[in-house]
Amino acid sequence: MALFIDVKVADDAARSPETAKKLEEVCPVGIFRAGDAGVEIVDENLDECVLCDLCLEAAPSGQVEIVKLYES
Repeated sequence: MALFIDVKVADDAARSPETAKKLEEVCPVGIFRAGDAGVEIVDENLDECVLCDLCLEAAPSGQVEIVKLYES
């Protein structure tokens, strides 16, 4: 399986239960899971990302980054 993107969540946002819940709710392909320690990235779903930017809108500004691995 080839991955074309990676998702990074800043430490503050990753530990926030409120942000974790928002990210889990808005992602149409289940990349985020709200856990006891905050947000978890579901690695096996990363290749499903449709680049909708809903996670960028749901998180505090600059706290979530979508890294396109195919761009230099």
